Parts: sequence; structure tokens; C-alpha cells
Amino acid sequence: MSEPQRDAQEFWDEFYDGEERIWSGRVNVQLAQIAAGLAPGRALELGCGEGADAIWLAEKGWQVLAVDVSANALERARAAARRREMLPHIRFERHDLSDSFPAGRFDLVSAQFLHSPARLERETVLRRAAAAVAVGGRLLIVDHGAAPPWADEQAHAHHFDTVAEVLAGLGLDDARWERLRVGTAERAAVGPDGQTATLTDNVILLRRR
Repeated sequence: MSEPQRDAQEFWDEFYDGEERIWSGRVNVQLAQIAAGLAPGRALELGCGEGADAIWLAEKGWQVLAVDVSANALERARAAARRREMLPHIRFERHDLSDSFPAGRFDLVSAQFLHSPARLERETVLRRAAAAVAVGGRLLIVDHGAAPPWADEQAHAHHFDTVAEVLAGLGLDDARWERLRVGTAERAAVGPDGQTATLTDNVILLRRR
């Protein structure tokens, strides 16, 4: 699962090319469970794809900045937000997060499954994500614990960072960050051909003191 030098925008524009929807259109499970109990504020979503998470947050009262490297993905996300009448509550920006990062401070910064077969300086991006959290705000990182059973051979050969590795890469001062939730969570999932499986997510939820 590695073409580390391939241009990220080229890869993801190709991925989101065409007319068929790629993802389910539903909010990610861990984000919904965690954010449902939070008072709405300003949210930053990294790698928004087709916009399901950004729209869900907007519907819960958040003002959302949703970013993606792919212009095609952003076009799909805007169209979905327009259909749900959430466009006034979501701002979309294109960023190759390895090179540029949105400005501002946020009450919630969400990175859901921020993995990429193309170039992604992930550790640097996640450190910038932490720096974008306002005092009292939260950083939520949800990663695949392993490839799903229906993934290809390259995906199964890919090393997915453990929770401990992600925390070490962030290098945050525990005196300034409270660990609200750090560990794994299971969820039911359906594959592209209707196959079902229980998948493991790595979940890191931190609050800036």
C-alpha cells in the first residue's frame, strides 16, 4: 500500500473521478459517538472526502472547516452539503496537508482514517493538527488498527501505526494535554461486496488543558 512519492492530489483526484459515490455517506462511528456529547463550536476536519462527517457536524450545530487534497472530493462534498442545506455552515478548502495547513484554532480537530497510499507526511500533519486545537478543545484521531479482510495484499502488508506510535509521534506534553480516551474500539462493517466483519479502530481523544 505504498507509492510514497506519488503526488497526493493526482492520486486522490483520480480516486474520486467519476460519478459513483465512493463512501457510504454516513458519519464515521467513532466521531459520532464522541462528538455527540460535545457542545458545538468550531471544527476542523482533515481529509473530508465526500463530506459525510462535515455535514453531520454542521447538522449538530458546528461551524466546520473541511479540507481535502482532492478538488474532486471537495466538489462532491460541497454538492452533498448543498443538498442537505448545510453549505452556509461549512467552509471547504483544498490543502495538501504535507505542504500547507489551514489557519485558525478549533474546538475540535478531527482526523478520521488519515491514511494515504500517496505522499503524506502523517506525523508532521498530526502535529500541526494538535497545534490547531484551541485551549479546552479536543484532538480526535481515529486510525485503522489493521486492513479490513476484503482489502488487497498491499493493504495487508502496510504497517498501521499503533496508538503508542501515534502518541510518540505527536510528542505532546502530558501536563498540557489530558488523555480522555486512548485505546481500541470495535465496529461492525460491510465490505464492497456485502461481506461483513468486525473491524478494530485505534482511537485517540485528547483535550488541550
